[in-house]
Amino acid sequence: MEKATFAAGCFWGVEVVFRQLPGVVSTRVGYTGGKSDNPTYKEVCTDATGHAEAVEVDYDPAKIKYTDLLKVFWENHDPTQLNRQGPDWGTQYRSAIFFHNSAQQAAAQASKEALAKAHRYSKPIVTQIVPAVTFYPAEDYHQQYLEKRGLASCHIKA
Repeated sequence: MEKATFAAGCFWGVEVVFRQLPGVVSTRVGYTGGKSDNPTYKEVCTDATGHAEAVEVDYDPAKIKYTDLLKVFWENHDPTQLNRQGPDWGTQYRSAIFFHNSAQQAAAQASKEALAKAHRYSKPIVTQIVPAVTFYPAEDYHQQYLEKRGLASCHIKA
C-alpha cells in the first residue's frame, strides 16, 4: 500500500473522484501544509492556519500507478487558479501535490512540466509540489460528505 496526498479546492469533490478509482483502497479528507496542530474546519476556513483542504489516498501500486493518480488530479481542477477553485477562495483551496517520497516528487514535477509544455492552459500552472507533512483528518461529517448525501460532484473541472 502507498499513500498520495492532493489539494485541489474543496475536498468533498476531490475525494469523490479518487474514491471511484480501481486500486484506491481508501480516502480521507483533512488538512495539511499549515502551521498549527489539529486544526478544525472553522479554523482552516479563516485562512489563518495555512492548511490546505486535502485528500489522502491509500492505493495499491500493483493496481493503479501514481502517475494515473496525477492524471486524475490535473484533470479534475483548474491548476492555474491561485488559492481558489471556482467560487471558493483562500489558501485552503490552493492546488498542491504533497509528495511522500522522491519518486512521487519527480513524477509530480515531470507531469507539471509536461502540462506546461503542452500549453493546455492559457495561464501559468500555480500548483505547489511540496513534501508531505502531518495530515490532520477532517471532522467525521466531512468524510465522504457527498456520498452520504447522494451527490456525485461539486467541484469545477478544468
